[in-house]
Amino acid sequence: MSQCTLVVTACSAGASPDGTDQAPREQPVAAIERDIARVREATEAFRSLDAAASAGYARSVAQCIAHPEQGAMGYHHTNDALLDDVLEVERPEILVYERTADGEYVLNGVEYIVPYSSRSRDAEPPEIMGQKLKRADGLQLWYLHVWIWKENTSGVFADWNPDVACRT
Repeated sequence: MSQCTLVVTACSAGASPDGTDQAPREQPVAAIERDIARVREATEAFRSLDAAASAGYARSVAQCIAHPEQGAMGYHHTNDALLDDVLEVERPEILVYERTADGEYVLNGVEYIVPYSSRSRDAEPPEIMGQKLKRADGLQLWYLHVWIWKENTSGVFADWNPDVACRT
């Protein structure tokens, strides 16, 4: 099993806008690490695409999503039964795979999404793992990538991974 290093920008206690010190609180990185451990445990079986398909995730995905300069995301295998306004760490709506040179699929990460039909684009963003989801107006949804199985030097919540490639 590969090991990932968590690359996160975390805020520490500091001065509030009025110049007074804020009370220290739990470091966000520790909470994120706990959540990542939870989603890894929940998705361990889905490192096999067959197991993911048996659990309701799409078996076949036609398009690998890539960016010419920033890397790729990979193949997004969605579980339509999870598409609502509820976000659960252990039940990501999408599993993100990369296809290896020999044609095998490797689970690299997950994506949490909430369709605009469940939460309006103008509403407060949904949150998970202490992160606000981003808007994808073209797709009509809120989203957040989490690179839990493959390290991403751009950050654990980055959209693109420079070490992921789309192979046909």
